Amino acid sequence: MDFASATALALAAIAVPLLLLLAFERIAPLAAARLGLGLERLRSGLRLRSAQVAGFDMPYLDGGSGEPLLLIHGFAGDKDNFTRVARFLTPHYRVLIPDLPGFGDTTRRPGASYSIAEQVERLRAFLDQLSPGRVHLGGNSMGGFIAAQFAATYPERVASLWLLDADGTEAARSSDILLRYRDSGVMPLLVRTPPDFNTLIAACSQREPFLPYCVRVALGRRAAADFALHTQIMRELAEVPLLEQQYRELAPPALIVWGEHDQILHPSGAQTLQTLCRHGRTILMPDIGHLPMLEATRRSAQDYLDFRRALSAAPHNGERQAA
Repeated sequence: MDFASATALALAAIAVPLLLLLAFERIAPLAAARLGLGLERLRSGLRLRSAQVAGFDMPYLDGGSGEPLLLIHGFAGDKDNFTRVARFLTPHYRVLIPDLPGFGDTTRRPGASYSIAEQVERLRAFLDQLSPGRVHLGGNSMGGFIAAQFAATYPERVASLWLLDADGTEAARSSDILLRYRDSGVMPLLVRTPPDFNTLIAACSQREPFLPYCVRVALGRRAAADFALHTQIMRELAEVPLLEQQYRELAPPALIVWGEHDQILHPSGAQTLQTLCRHGRTILMPDIGHLPMLEATRRSAQDYLDFRRALSAAPHNGERQAA
């Protein structure tokens, strides 16, 4: 066999499986999405499990060993928002990532309350089952608000906070998108039709993370099916008391991270959180939007690992830092 023939055969061996994979993704996008997400979880050392909490079936991802780290997704997100960053965390900690009631693959209960306080209580019940002692908490967007309020409500159970573009302050809610929402009721996190999911991703990210066609289709269909419920939840969240209205300070050590190009929550929210957190460090990430753990996965993980190492070296250090 000559060199040209061998090259052609090698290229065919690569091209044929790739074409079959692309065809499968187009023909059966939901099945392809489940397969792809399963492989991502496997790569990150995560297993899919489920808990029963307050009448909700709450699927969650569980992996690694060591001190427990609970990660809480944001509005319109789900547990897999943290799957990629978990790849760097499961070698060090036991990572728990639930779907919050009303989102992801949890059961839906029309008429239930989805306020921040209610979600805090559901997470407390979730942790009572799986990790009843002290935990480290992390959260993005709405999940950051929930993590901070959990820490204020149950300070004895929280060892530290990782707040990624966290909701919960007036400054954070001063973004153009949220100001327009107050006037019009329209915002990109509320997905009316499946193709609108692409608008959500564009609004949430400065560097759009890679999401295969099949995953976009699956998430877009689920989000559109939840349009009415999520519209209700968004209205409910708009009425909850903000952190600075409820608390003078948050005691646990905190790593506050914000993308400088966040369009959903204004980066000035980081300053308010820094003021509230007695032992806080703030990192502003250039060229990053609302989802640092997806847009800058490796750096987000490394910053968190450095934060945790500093805690271990000086657990009572209350010095505020900024980066």
